[in-house]
Amino acid sequence: MLLRYPRCLVIAGSDSSGGAGIQADIKTLSALGVYATTAVTAVTAQNTTAVTDVKIMPPELIKAQIDAVLSDIGTNSVKIGMLPDRRSVEVVINAIDNYALQNVVLDTVMLATSGYKLVDNEAVNYMRKELLSRVSVITPNIDEAEVLSGVKINNMDSLYRAGEILIMMGCEAVVIKGGHMDSDLATDVLFTRHDNPMVLSVPFYNTKNTHGTGCTFSSAIAAFLAKGYDLKLSVKEAKTYLTQAIWSGAKVLTGNGHGTVNHLHSPQAMVPEAHHKIINSNLEK
Repeated sequence: MLLRYPRCLVIAGSDSSGGAGIQADIKTLSALGVYATTAVTAVTAQNTTAVTDVKIMPPELIKAQIDAVLSDIGTNSVKIGMLPDRRSVEVVINAIDNYALQNVVLDTVMLATSGYKLVDNEAVNYMRKELLSRVSVITPNIDEAEVLSGVKINNMDSLYRAGEILIMMGCEAVVIKGGHMDSDLATDVLFTRHDNPMVLSVPFYNTKNTHGTGCTFSSAIAAFLAKGYDLKLSVKEAKTYLTQAIWSGAKVLTGNGHGTVNHLHSPQAMVPEAHHKIINSNLEK
Protein backbone atom coordinates (compact mmCIF):
# COMPACT_ATOMS: atom_id res chain seq x y z
CA MET A 1 0.00 0.00 0.00
CA LEU A 2 1.37 3.40 -1.03
CA LEU A 3 1.26 6.01 1.72
CA ARG A 4 0.86 9.73 1.04
CA TYR A 5 0.62 12.70 3.31
CA PRO A 6 -2.51 14.83 2.94
CA ARG A 7 -1.43 17.61 0.57
CA CYS A 8 -2.58 21.15 -0.14
CA LEU A 9 -1.39 23.39 -2.96
CA VAL A 10 -1.34 27.06 -1.96
CA ILE A 11 -1.59 29.64 -4.76
CA ALA A 12 -1.03 33.02 -3.11
CA GLY A 13 1.20 36.02 -2.52
CA SER A 14 4.22 36.22 -0.23
CA ASP A 15 4.09 38.35 2.93
CA SER A 16 7.56 39.36 4.14
CA SER A 17 6.23 39.92 7.68
CA GLY A 18 5.30 36.24 7.94
CA GLY A 19 1.86 36.86 9.40
CA ALA A 20 -0.30 36.53 6.31
CA GLY A 21 -0.08 35.32 2.72
CA ILE A 22 1.72 32.17 1.73
CA GLN A 23 3.80 32.20 4.93
CA ALA A 24 0.68 32.04 7.11
CA ASP A 25 -0.75 29.36 4.81
CA ILE A 26 2.31 27.14 5.20
CA LYS A 27 2.33 27.60 8.98
CA THR A 28 -1.37 26.76 9.22
CA LEU A 29 -1.18 23.69 7.02
CA SER A 30 1.93 22.44 8.82
CA ALA A 31 0.32 23.00 12.22
CA LEU A 32 -2.67 20.93 11.10
CA GLY A 33 -0.56 18.06 9.78
CA VAL A 34 -0.86 18.75 6.04
CA TYR A 35 1.98 18.86 3.50
CA ALA A 36 2.05 22.31 1.87
CA THR A 37 3.17 23.03 -1.67
CA THR A 38 3.12 26.51 -3.19
CA ALA A 39 2.81 28.69 -6.26
CA VAL A 40 3.72 32.31 -5.53
CA THR A 41 1.60 34.88 -7.39
CA ALA A 42 3.20 38.05 -6.02
CA VAL A 43 5.91 39.19 -3.64
CA THR A 44 5.01 41.94 -1.19
CA ALA A 45 7.26 44.06 0.98
CA GLN A 46 5.26 44.57 4.14
CA ASN A 47 5.34 44.54 7.91
CA THR A 48 2.70 44.89 10.60
CA THR A 49 2.03 48.53 9.74
CA ALA A 50 2.08 48.83 5.95
CA VAL A 51 2.63 47.33 2.51
CA THR A 52 5.47 49.25 0.87
CA ASP A 53 5.90 47.42 -2.44
CA VAL A 54 4.40 44.65 -4.58
CA LYS A 55 5.85 42.74 -7.50
CA ILE A 56 3.50 40.51 -9.50
CA MET A 57 4.86 37.22 -10.81
CA PRO A 58 4.68 36.65 -14.58
CA PRO A 59 1.74 34.38 -15.47
CA GLU A 60 4.12 31.93 -17.12
CA LEU A 61 5.97 31.50 -13.84
CA ILE A 62 2.75 31.05 -11.84
CA LYS A 63 1.66 28.37 -14.31
CA ALA A 64 5.06 26.68 -14.21
CA GLN A 65 4.93 26.44 -10.41
CA ILE A 66 1.44 24.92 -10.46
CA ASP A 67 2.35 22.45 -13.21
CA ALA A 68 5.56 21.43 -11.45
CA VAL A 69 3.68 20.58 -8.25
CA LEU A 70 0.63 18.89 -9.74
CA SER A 71 2.54 16.82 -12.30
CA ASP A 72 4.63 15.23 -9.56
CA ILE A 73 3.27 15.58 -6.04
CA GLY A 74 -0.41 16.13 -6.74
CA THR A 75 -2.79 17.56 -4.16
CA ASN A 76 -5.89 16.82 -2.07
CA SER A 77 -7.01 20.43 -1.80
CA VAL A 78 -6.14 23.89 -3.06
CA LYS A 79 -6.02 27.19 -1.19
CA ILE A 80 -6.13 30.29 -3.41
CA GLY A 81 -5.18 33.63 -1.94
CA MET A 82 -3.91 36.80 -3.60
CA LEU A 83 -4.55 36.91 -7.37
CA PRO A 84 -3.38 40.44 -8.16
CA ASP A 85 -4.38 40.77 -11.82
CA ARG A 86 -6.54 39.19 -14.51
CA ARG A 87 -3.68 37.16 -15.96
CA SER A 88 -3.09 35.40 -12.65
CA VAL A 89 -6.82 34.66 -12.37
CA GLU A 90 -6.76 33.15 -15.86
CA VAL A 91 -3.84 30.89 -14.94
CA VAL A 92 -5.72 29.57 -11.91
CA ILE A 93 -8.94 29.01 -13.89
CA ASN A 94 -7.02 27.01 -16.48
CA ALA A 95 -5.35 24.92 -13.76
CA ILE A 96 -8.69 24.13 -12.11
CA ASP A 97 -10.15 23.05 -15.45
CA ASN A 98 -7.11 21.17 -16.80
CA TYR A 99 -6.37 19.25 -13.61
CA ALA A 100 -10.02 18.87 -12.50
CA LEU A 101 -9.02 20.21 -9.09
CA GLN A 102 -11.26 19.43 -6.12
CA ASN A 103 -11.65 20.93 -2.64
CA VAL A 104 -10.68 24.40 -3.85
CA VAL A 105 -10.88 27.16 -1.23
CA LEU A 106 -10.81 30.74 -2.53
CA ASP A 107 -9.93 33.47 -0.06
CA THR A 108 -11.07 36.54 -1.98
CA VAL A 109 -8.15 38.72 -0.86
CA MET A 110 -8.59 42.35 -1.92
CA LEU A 111 -7.11 44.50 0.85
CA ALA A 112 -4.26 44.00 3.29
CA THR A 113 -5.04 44.49 6.98
CA SER A 114 -3.26 47.86 6.68
CA GLY A 115 -5.74 48.92 3.97
CA TYR A 116 -3.40 48.51 0.96
CA LYS A 117 -5.25 47.42 -2.20
CA LEU A 118 -3.78 44.10 -3.36
CA VAL A 119 -5.99 43.27 -6.38
CA ASP A 120 -6.96 45.44 -9.35
CA ASN A 121 -10.57 45.97 -10.43
CA GLU A 122 -10.23 43.95 -13.63
CA ALA A 123 -9.10 40.93 -11.63
CA VAL A 124 -12.04 41.29 -9.23
CA ASN A 125 -14.55 41.49 -12.09
CA TYR A 126 -13.04 38.50 -13.89
CA MET A 127 -12.93 36.56 -10.63
CA ARG A 128 -16.60 37.28 -10.07
CA LYS A 129 -17.50 36.24 -13.62
CA GLU A 130 -15.36 33.14 -14.13
CA LEU A 131 -13.71 31.90 -10.94
CA LEU A 132 -16.37 31.93 -8.20
CA SER A 133 -18.40 29.15 -9.82
CA ARG A 134 -15.33 26.91 -10.23
CA VAL A 135 -14.30 26.63 -6.57
CA SER A 136 -15.70 24.65 -3.66
CA VAL A 137 -16.05 27.54 -1.22
CA ILE A 138 -15.16 31.23 -0.99
CA THR A 139 -14.33 33.00 2.27
CA PRO A 140 -14.89 36.76 1.92
CA ASN A 141 -14.90 39.17 4.84
CA ILE A 142 -17.65 41.80 5.01
CA ASP A 143 -15.86 44.30 2.75
CA GLU A 144 -15.11 41.65 0.14
CA ALA A 145 -18.63 40.22 0.30
CA GLU A 146 -19.99 43.72 -0.34
CA VAL A 147 -17.83 44.12 -3.45
CA LEU A 148 -18.72 40.69 -4.82
CA SER A 149 -22.45 40.77 -4.06
CA GLY A 150 -23.21 44.48 -4.43
CA VAL A 151 -24.97 44.46 -1.04
CA LYS A 152 -24.07 46.91 1.73
CA ILE A 153 -23.64 44.79 4.86
CA ASN A 154 -24.41 46.55 8.14
CA ASN A 155 -26.34 43.87 10.05
CA MET A 156 -27.04 40.15 9.99
CA ASP A 157 -30.04 40.53 7.66
CA SER A 158 -27.91 42.19 4.98
CA LEU A 159 -25.16 39.61 5.54
CA TYR A 160 -27.67 36.86 4.83
CA ARG A 161 -28.85 38.69 1.72
CA ALA A 162 -25.27 38.99 0.44
CA GLY A 163 -24.66 35.29 1.05
CA GLU A 164 -27.83 34.30 -0.81
CA ILE A 165 -26.87 36.51 -3.77
CA LEU A 166 -23.39 34.97 -3.96
CA ILE A 167 -24.94 31.51 -4.07
CA MET A 168 -27.29 32.68 -6.83
CA MET A 169 -24.25 34.01 -8.71
CA GLY A 170 -22.93 30.45 -8.95
CA CYS A 171 -20.89 29.85 -5.79
CA GLU A 172 -21.09 26.32 -4.42
CA ALA A 173 -20.56 27.57 -0.86
CA VAL A 174 -19.71 30.86 0.84
CA VAL A 175 -18.40 31.60 4.32
CA ILE A 176 -18.91 35.28 5.09
CA LYS A 177 -16.62 36.31 7.93
CA GLY A 178 -18.80 38.69 9.88
CA GLY A 179 -16.24 39.81 12.42
CA HIS A 180 -17.81 41.21 15.55
CA MET A 181 -20.59 43.18 13.76
CA ASP A 182 -20.70 45.61 16.69
CA SER A 183 -21.50 42.79 19.12
CA ASP A 184 -19.59 40.72 21.63
CA LEU A 185 -19.49 37.74 19.28
CA ALA A 186 -17.28 36.88 16.32
CA THR A 187 -19.73 35.36 13.86
CA ASP A 188 -19.20 33.61 10.53
CA VAL A 189 -21.98 32.18 8.37
CA LEU A 190 -21.66 29.29 5.89
CA PHE A 191 -24.07 29.38 2.95
CA THR A 192 -24.49 26.39 0.63
CA ARG A 193 -26.81 25.58 -2.26
CA HIS A 194 -28.81 22.84 -0.58
CA ASP A 195 -28.71 23.39 3.19
CA ASN A 196 -29.76 26.09 5.60
CA PRO A 197 -27.02 28.57 6.60
CA MET A 198 -24.71 27.39 9.38
CA VAL A 199 -23.85 30.06 11.95
CA LEU A 200 -20.60 29.86 13.90
CA SER A 201 -20.13 32.29 16.79
CA VAL A 202 -17.48 32.60 19.49
CA PRO A 203 -16.80 35.36 22.01
CA PHE A 204 -15.04 38.28 20.34
CA TYR A 205 -11.49 38.88 21.60
CA ASN A 206 -10.43 42.50 21.29
CA THR A 207 -6.82 42.42 20.07
CA LYS A 208 -4.66 44.16 17.47
CA ASN A 209 -3.13 40.83 16.49
CA THR A 210 -5.41 40.08 13.54
CA HIS A 211 -2.94 40.19 10.65
CA GLY A 212 -3.47 37.13 8.48
CA THR A 213 -6.66 35.84 10.11
CA GLY A 214 -8.38 35.49 6.74
CA CYS A 215 -5.47 33.60 5.21
CA THR A 216 -5.26 31.37 8.26
CA PHE A 217 -8.97 30.56 8.30
CA SER A 218 -9.15 29.64 4.61
CA SER A 219 -5.96 27.57 4.83
CA ALA A 220 -7.37 25.71 7.81
CA ILE A 221 -10.51 24.86 5.83
CA ALA A 222 -8.31 23.58 3.00
CA ALA A 223 -6.28 21.55 5.51
CA PHE A 224 -9.30 19.72 6.87
CA LEU A 225 -10.68 19.15 3.35
CA ALA A 226 -7.29 17.64 2.42
CA LYS A 227 -7.66 15.26 5.37
CA GLY A 228 -11.05 14.07 4.12
CA TYR A 229 -13.43 16.08 6.29
CA ASP A 230 -16.64 17.29 4.64
CA LEU A 231 -17.14 21.02 4.11
CA LYS A 232 -19.29 21.73 7.18
CA LEU A 233 -16.93 19.94 9.54
CA SER A 234 -13.93 21.55 7.85
CA VAL A 235 -15.38 25.02 8.43
CA LYS A 236 -16.24 24.20 12.06
CA GLU A 237 -12.77 22.83 12.78
CA ALA A 238 -11.12 25.76 11.00
CA LYS A 239 -13.13 28.20 13.12
CA THR A 240 -11.99 26.42 16.28
CA TYR A 241 -8.36 26.41 15.17
CA LEU A 242 -8.39 30.12 14.26
CA THR A 243 -10.15 31.09 17.49
CA GLN A 244 -7.52 29.32 19.56
CA ALA A 245 -4.75 30.87 17.43
CA ILE A 246 -6.17 34.36 18.06
CA TRP A 247 -6.64 33.83 21.79
CA SER A 248 -3.21 32.30 22.33
CA GLY A 249 -1.43 35.08 20.42
CA ALA A 250 -3.58 38.02 21.47
CA LYS A 251 -1.13 39.54 23.96
CA VAL A 252 2.13 38.79 22.17
CA LEU A 253 3.93 41.72 20.56
CA THR A 254 4.98 41.27 16.92
CA GLY A 255 5.87 44.63 15.38
CA ASN A 256 4.23 47.99 15.95
CA GLY A 257 0.96 47.44 14.09
CA HIS A 258 -1.36 44.50 13.60
CA GLY A 259 0.49 41.49 14.94
CA THR A 260 -0.07 37.89 13.97
CA VAL A 261 -2.02 35.02 15.46
CA ASN A 262 -0.25 32.05 17.03
CA HIS A 263 -0.39 29.50 14.22
CA LEU A 264 1.58 26.94 16.19
CA HIS A 265 -0.46 26.90 19.39
CA SER A 266 -1.09 23.14 19.14
CA PRO A 267 0.72 21.56 16.17
CA GLN A 268 -0.38 18.16 14.92
CA ALA A 269 1.80 15.41 13.51
CA MET A 270 1.74 14.84 9.77
CA VAL A 271 0.48 11.30 9.17
CA PRO A 272 -0.42 9.49 5.93
CA GLU A 273 -3.88 9.73 4.37
CA ALA A 274 -4.88 6.19 5.32
CA HIS A 275 -4.86 7.14 9.00
CA HIS A 276 -7.21 10.06 8.35
CA LYS A 277 -9.72 7.74 6.70
CA ILE A 278 -9.88 5.74 9.94
CA ILE A 279 -10.18 8.92 12.04
CA ASN A 280 -12.92 10.36 9.82
CA SER A 281 -14.95 7.15 9.86
CA ASN A 282 -14.84 7.24 13.67
CA LEU A 283 -15.97 10.89 13.67
CA GLU A 284 -18.96 10.00 11.48
CA LYS A 285 -19.99 7.30 13.97
